[in-house]
Amino acid sequence: MLIRAYSSVWMIGGFVLIIYMGHLYITAMVVVIQIFMARELFNLLRRAHEDRQLPGFRLLNWHFFFTAMLFVYGRILSQCLVNTVTSDMVLYWLVSNLIKYHMVICYSLYIAGFMWFILTLKKKMYKYQFGQYAWTHMILIVVFGQSSFTVASIFEGIFWFLLPATLIVINDIAAYIFGFFFGRTPLIKLSPKKTWEGFIGASVTTIISAFMLANIMGRSQWLTCPRKDLSTGWLHCDPGPLFKPESYPLPGCISHWFSWKEISILPIQWHSLCLGLFASIIAPFGGFFASGFKRAFKIKDFGDSIPGHGGITDRMDCQMVMAVFAYIYHQSFVVPQTLSVEMILDQISMNLTFDEQQALYWRLGEILQQGFARMS
Repeated sequence: MLIRAYSSVWMIGGFVLIIYMGHLYITAMVVVIQIFMARELFNLLRRAHEDRQLPGFRLLNWHFFFTAMLFVYGRILSQCLVNTVTSDMVLYWLVSNLIKYHMVICYSLYIAGFMWFILTLKKKMYKYQFGQYAWTHMILIVVFGQSSFTVASIFEGIFWFLLPATLIVINDIAAYIFGFFFGRTPLIKLSPKKTWEGFIGASVTTIISAFMLANIMGRSQWLTCPRKDLSTGWLHCDPGPLFKPESYPLPGCISHWFSWKEISILPIQWHSLCLGLFASIIAPFGGFFASGFKRAFKIKDFGDSIPGHGGITDRMDCQMVMAVFAYIYHQSFVVPQTLSVEMILDQISMNLTFDEQQALYWRLGEILQQGFARMS
């Protein structure tokens, strides 16, 4: 228990420091977590005897992993990379061409891995090799694919990463506390220690915490401003209507007893209730899935990367489910669905060459001159 407490303190301290350092460092943290998770899951079905007969087969797993990483992060961070190098014409030309042929590069790397796998097939080892091939792809789709949504959320504003992640931690702690003191009724057979009392108490605590934390985090530009490039400087932006407080008058019975006549609420706090609801009711099923998975393989933990806590995967089961929901919710209900000047400029800088952009500039100038002529 003492080792677990020390590990928790170090993790929380390191996490706070990385949040303070910014988007790029948080992304690096996510990448490191993904690598550790992949290592733990690759080792789960590893058999030393078979691996000794297949030299270089482990390397093939990592080839597919880093190919998937290049594909996913290339799609997510391509515009940020372009915005970072726009001042240097040589780098801009190089990056633009890499982005243009990004899918071809990734597909070529995947096909190379596919051919590598076929050429290494060995008699009497087919079942093991194809099992490892399927297992590797399952890891890439279920684990890497889900956790990559985290990075997409980070660059929309640290708020969309930090609040969902914090709610999962709060829900986990509250479920333990309520279950320890009041737990009587078993919740699910996969996790015998989980109780209905802990589940309900944690749900109420998480939803209330979501509403309160959204008010605190929503007032920080460092957390709410989106990052449009890969720099690490301080951010200043118009936070938008969701992060601007609105006043609501209090009922007469309340204002009669207290000095408050109205209460200030950020519109984002209403959205946070949906995040809190998901974190408390749906996200725990990621933990139940992991529990069932470990029971199927007769293991206690996925690894021992964190002293007292088990493996990285043991800590990330609910976080992955939550990360996907947070990103989808943000894109569906928060991001404006209509085109904006900023969105059009992003598409122009990413998809048009410098000469095409210059031609567009002159063409827009002609259109504006014609419009001014008609107005006069």
